[in-house]
Amino acid sequence: MENLALLVLCFAFGIILRRSGRLPDNAHAALNGFIIHISLPALILLYVHRLTLDVSVIFPVLAPWLLFGFGLVVFVSIGKAIGWDRQTTGGLIMSSSLANTSFVGLPMIEVFYGTTFLGIGILIDQLGTYMVLSTLGILVAVTFSGDQTERVSGRAVLRKIITFAPFQALLLALVLRPITFPEGIEQVLGRLGGTLAPLALVSVGYQLRLSDIQGRLAPLSVGLVFKLVLGPLLIMAALVKGFGLSGPTTQVTIFEAAMAPQIGGAIVAMEHKLNPPLVTLMVGIGIPLSFLTLPLWWHALRGL
Repeated sequence: MENLALLVLCFAFGIILRRSGRLPDNAHAALNGFIIHISLPALILLYVHRLTLDVSVIFPVLAPWLLFGFGLVVFVSIGKAIGWDRQTTGGLIMSSSLANTSFVGLPMIEVFYGTTFLGIGILIDQLGTYMVLSTLGILVAVTFSGDQTERVSGRAVLRKIITFAPFQALLLALVLRPITFPEGIEQVLGRLGGTLAPLALVSVGYQLRLSDIQGRLAPLSVGLVFKLVLGPLLIMAALVKGFGLSGPTTQVTIFEAAMAPQIGGAIVAMEHKLNPPLVTLMVGIGIPLSFLTLPLWWHALRGL
């Protein structure tokens, strides 16, 4: 529960710092830059390097890819029907289709399912959520960040993906898996990666303005309903009805899909100017709201 307390405190610190006026208005930009280029790559290098891979992880790892695909279809369809701008549609895809499978997800797994299933959570997070963010996520962010009349070339998108620091860290971690990291390197990576959650929550809290809800209530509501209810339901249908899966691992996989919006995806969306106020609201409201919906999901999944 210490991780959850840390999330709440850092989120509150961000709000307090903004209201105090002690930091410049664009302080969140520096925080976001550190997260994308230092914290997140360090975390990926550390945990992907440690992963043990076998066929049993296929479906848990597949779930975040399915969730992102479902979100892409849902929000593009709704965006076209309602007439949302590209930045709003892209912001919702990035903030509603990626689950917070680490800093909220892992503590919640420990609370509801025990430490035995933390390994499944890490696999879902690193080979699923973060790999989606580093590939399809950056592709969506680049594609939707431009003006409607702007054509984004395939070469520009590919260059953006290749130069995306977390993607580079992911490739490096996979290449280095046969090599044992010295203890000192693991400690350094752990300390750098450990800055992600605190800095990200401070950044989100710093940017959160509840007055921004005005004019954004409809997309915000759609995004939260998809992230906390519809998205996990689609994953459950795919795994249980589509593939005939059941048991504790399947429960944990669906439970992870029901987490609040992923902080990393939100930061990338903000970096690409995908309606930052809406994305900030998705994370700022979605995380505390998930503390109410997750116990309901745990109860509903017990029969699987």
